[in-house]
Parts: sequence; structure tokens; C-alpha cells
Amino acid sequence: MAAYAFLSPWMIGFVIFMLIPMVASFVLSLTDYDALREPTAVGLDNYRQLMEDPDVRKSLTNTLVYALMSVPSTMAVSLGLAALLARTGRRSAGIFRTLFYLPEITPKVAVGVLFLFLFNGQAGLVNEVLGLFGVQGPQWSTDGAWIKPGLVLMQLWSVGSTVVIYLAALKSVPPELYEAAELDGASRWRRFRHITVPMISGALFFTLIVQTIAALQTFDEAYTAFYGNASSAGYSSDAALFYLIYLFQQGFQFLHMGYASAMAWLLFAIIMVITLIQVRLSKRFVYYEGR
Repeated sequence: MAAYAFLSPWMIGFVIFMLIPMVASFVLSLTDYDALREPTAVGLDNYRQLMEDPDVRKSLTNTLVYALMSVPSTMAVSLGLAALLARTGRRSAGIFRTLFYLPEITPKVAVGVLFLFLFNGQAGLVNEVLGLFGVQGPQWSTDGAWIKPGLVLMQLWSVGSTVVIYLAALKSVPPELYEAAELDGASRWRRFRHITVPMISGALFFTLIVQTIAALQTFDEAYTAFYGNASSAGYSSDAALFYLIYLFQQGFQFLHMGYASAMAWLLFAIIMVITLIQVRLSKRFVYYEGR
């Protein structure tokens, strides 16, 4: 009873704010509903329309490509920064951890607006810096081929939480393993590959799942930069039409609530399948001490 008493605030919140809305959205996905009139049952028509909607395929493709670019780059940069922090002294480590984590609490809307300033093709700071080295910067915000890479670079601004997770994992690796490997003549790369990666594979697997789910649900920065303010007018946003943005447009701009609910359940199914595949593959690559 004591355990349930402590868990009850979360359980009540989950039922009210998660479970009931999920059931309601599934019911709405089987209706034609515009939030102004009573919903009309249409069966699986919304799901059939999903299969025929070219914008659904386009937004899904954009989202999957972005996830394939964003997740590995986020994990690689975070691991590199965590490795650097692990080598710093105790006093300076706390300062750097704070500095790396501060961008994590920056509002996503502000990051989206910042994207337009930093990655402006004519007068953006990024292209200005590239010009100092004789490199002609691309049109980040208008060239469809560079929109997603630019958004990935902006997303690397806030990797602080992943850095903290990797730092904790690196600190937990027994130092005697490195000492034994060094005595055996193992190079730094071999120590990283055969000791560090297996010992932190649990943290890597956790962040892989979390980052994949976050990338498939990306919304704030892209919507703010390309759809959400007057300054984005005139920018080519076709390559930035991510799935959640299209879902938002259908639900809250066009008031196709039933169709948007069906889109939400399609995204849920995709995320669940991808996560199950990752969990299945993790049995081969993730090392758990004691097993």
C-alpha cells in the first residue's frame, strides 16, 4: 500500500494525461471530426487515405532521413565531449558540465529563430566563418539538400543531457581494465574499442532509443524556422516538412482531427516497430556486467 501511495501521483497523471487521450485519439482516428461538429464514424477511411497521401510519404521520408543523420551525429559528438570531460580535473569538470548542459534548457523556439540568423545563405554567421577559410557556404535555409544537415548541426547545440549520461558511464568503467590492457601493449584505439565501448554499451543503447524517438518526433526548431513566423516567409520549406509538422497542420490548421489522430497512430506504430528492432539487436551488442 505504501508503494502504491507513492506511485499514485504518477499513475493518476498517466491515466488522465496519457492513457485516456490515447484511447480517445484512437477512437477519433476512426471518425471524421473537425472539432466544430460531432464526429462521424468513417471506419478505416482515414488510414486508407494515409496510404494515398503524397505529403505523408514526403514527410515520413524527411523525418527518417533526418533521424538517420541526427542520431549518429548526436551520439558521436556527445561521446567525444564526454571523453574530454572525463580527462579534465575535478574543479574544471563541474564548470564544463554546466556549460555543456546550459543549451539543453534553451527554448526550442529560440533555437529555431537562431537557425535563420546563423544559417542565412547571404549574411549568416556560419557562412561568414566558412568564407574566412575560402569556402563558399551553401544556402542552408533555401537549398533543399542542405536544410536537414543545417537542422542537424543546430540540434548538436543541445547535446548536454546525452553528454552527462555518457560521462557517468565512462566514470563507471573500472580503471584497472585500462591498466591491464596498456600493460599488454593495447593501443588507445583498441582500448576504446574493446573496453570503453562494451562497458558503456548500455548507455549507448539507451541514448540510441531515446534519440531515435526524439528525432522521429522533431517539431519545434523546424516549425519555428520554416513555418511558424513571418520571417520564414519565402524560404523553401518542402525539405523541412517533417511528419509531426504535417500532423500539426492537419489537426490544428485544417481541423482534420480524425485524420491527424490516424497519423499519430501511424507514427506510434513506426516508433514501436523501430524500437522493437533496436531491442532485438541489442542482445548481440549490449554488454551487461554480471550476465
